[in-house]
Amino acid sequence: MSDEEYYDEEEVEEEEEEYEEEEKTNPDERKSARSAMSEGDGNFLKARQEAKKGELDEQLREYINEWRKQRSKEEEELKRLKEKQSKRKEIRAEQEKKLAQQKKEEEERIRKGESEKKAKEAEEKRKRLEEAEKKRQMMMQAQKDKQNAGGGGASAGSGGKRTDGGMGNVADARREMTKTKEQLEEEKKISLSIRIKPLELDGLYSDDLKVKAGDLWETIMRLETEKYDLQERQKRQDYDLKELKERQKQQLRQKAMKKGLDPEALTGKYPPKIRMYSKYERRTDTRTYEDRKKLYEGGWEILYCEVLEKDWKEKFEDFSKHAKAKLPKWFGERPGKKSGEPDSPEDEDEVVAEVAPVVDEEPDEEDDEEEEEEEEEEEEEEEEEE
Repeated sequence: MSDEEYYDEEEVEEEEEEYEEEEKTNPDERKSARSAMSEGDGNFLKARQEAKKGELDEQLREYINEWRKQRSKEEEELKRLKEKQSKRKEIRAEQEKKLAQQKKEEEERIRKGESEKKAKEAEEKRKRLEEAEKKRQMMMQAQKDKQNAGGGGASAGSGGKRTDGGMGNVADARREMTKTKEQLEEEKKISLSIRIKPLELDGLYSDDLKVKAGDLWETIMRLETEKYDLQERQKRQDYDLKELKERQKQQLRQKAMKKGLDPEALTGKYPPKIRMYSKYERRTDTRTYEDRKKLYEGGWEILYCEVLEKDWKEKFEDFSKHAKAKLPKWFGERPGKKSGEPDSPEDEDEVVAEVAPVVDEEPDEEDDEEEEEEEEEEEEEEEEEE
């Protein structure tokens, strides 16, 4: 509600209040005037309300027009931003597409270069292996020709050359064992490609086919012979390796026995532990197993018995130094007397008391001798340990 409407309503209320006060003061006089003025006041109020309503409508129309203008500007701005965003997306998509294409071309070029490099290396390796295979075949053929030409002389000298061939087989076996699985497969393929030649049977008649079959049969026989030779060579290599391992074990056993160790101490996977004489001395223990075993026989029991023996001797010495007292008689009889024994004289106790010091000296001499023997034994044990 605007300020003008508020003030107009206050004026109308004031006029109505004045009119009511006048009616209260002069009700009879105002009755006639009320009827005349009521019609004029009603028309005036209606006109006034219509004018206010028109003003409000005009203000609302202005507000709506202003809002529509502002809304249209915002929509245009939003549309312009969306177009700008779409253009940026298109530019970015094109740039990403170009980068992806460049990256793909770079990867393709690198892959192509690597494949060409691998193909070149494989071709060089293949040529090298083919040459080695040809040389090997020529050497084998020369050896066969030499054996066939030598005849009996070769068979006579084969016994002396067998050991050298066995050692050569060991070296070849070690060289073969160092190769990887891929290398062996590749060498196998190259060797087969050289040995197995394609059959050309086009335009051949029956006689030519028979000759071809005979050649194939000879090739099969030759390959079977080579297979048998290789199998025998492998057996010989296995036997040589086994013999070498057994020889090595025998040498290690002899070495362990010289050092005073167990015979199987050096044949295991790990070397034996170095046994020290003491954890306080940097000196190896050269004692045998039996000597070390004797150190643990008895153990605490022997030490305990020695301590008890020593205590008993000390107490016995103290007891033997005491003077022997005369035993009292029990109701006139000597204690320990058996029936039928004669009565002991009263002077016997005095004789025993005189002899007692002489008897007491004998255990002391025996104890001294035993102590001397023990000291000698301890000295001997220390000398043996050193």
